[in-house]
Amino acid sequence: MRIPLIPTVIVAAAIATMVALGFWQLGRMDEKAALIARAEQSLAMSAEVEYPRDPDALEGVLYRRTTIECVEIEGVTTVAGTSQRGEKGVAQRATCSLADGTKLRVDLGFSRNPAPVDWGGGAVRGTIAPGGRIVAAESVAGLELLAPPDPRDLPDNHLAYAGQWFFFALTALVIYILALRRRSTRARAD
Repeated sequence: MRIPLIPTVIVAAAIATMVALGFWQLGRMDEKAALIARAEQSLAMSAEVEYPRDPDALEGVLYRRTTIECVEIEGVTTVAGTSQRGEKGVAQRATCSLADGTKLRVDLGFSRNPAPVDWGGGAVRGTIAPGGRIVAAESVAGLELLAPPDPRDLPDNHLAYAGQWFFFALTALVIYILALRRRSTRARAD
């Protein structure tokens, strides 16, 4: 039996790519664990930081406490939220501008009422959460406190993704071997 060259090269390249992606996901798993550890350290720090105006600096201050002054409110909306006590409802989220024109989202607090609250702005003390939003740590607009951002809520599914890539590679190998056997059997029958 002659093994076809081009299909074999294509399948081998695909399998090598899948294996490489599996190892890449294993590396990302270590990076994510380090990120979560840094975030937990940041969350434990009591000193406040200034809210970064540079988006690239945001990663370094995630889960740190800050105080901002919302001078102009563009609007208040609601999104799914969880109270500090674990109840499900809505988070009241304001989009506001700081004195220098920086725009950001502020999760003001928890409510069971889906209607946006009327809030005119002011000082908000809270935690910098992923995406650059601030989660208020003190009552704002008479709302209950939201559950604080928790770095353990960051998705950490790289091991599962690595397993999927290795499984795909193994599946491609088995299918190709079966196809070669079938081709060999047909060739012998002819």
